[in-house]
Amino acid sequence: MYDLGLHVVWCSKYRRPVLDGRVAERLRELIEQKADERGWQIMALDVLPDHVHLFVKHDPKASALHVANQFKGLTSRVLREEFPHLKSRLPTLWSSSYFAASVGAVSAKTVQQYIDTQWERPLKEDQEAIP
Repeated sequence: MYDLGLHVVWCSKYRRPVLDGRVAERLRELIEQKADERGWQIMALDVLPDHVHLFVKHDPKASALHVANQFKGLTSRVLREEFPHLKSRLPTLWSSSYFAASVGAVSAKTVQQYIDTQWERPLKEDQEAIP
């Protein structure tokens, strides 16, 4: 028996605000699809214009690196195929880095509240939108 939670955050390349509208909707679908495929449970998910917050329960065989790469790899490939404007202005969709923190049962609610309030935080003014 296990209860492993992971808070994963990854950013678009150059923190470009490209994750909106149809791109954000499709990104959510792909993340949910990958989680279902792996048998992982999404506890919280928030797609902001330039980064993604994900709180996911996963199996003990999956490392933080594996979990992050499963989501980043699939979503980058599919989104760049389906939305050509992402290819034309960005060399890759995602930054090569990510943040991951294990989440215990005591702090799970705190992480979920943090992710749920991301839209309340102001965006940086120097970020350039991609048309």
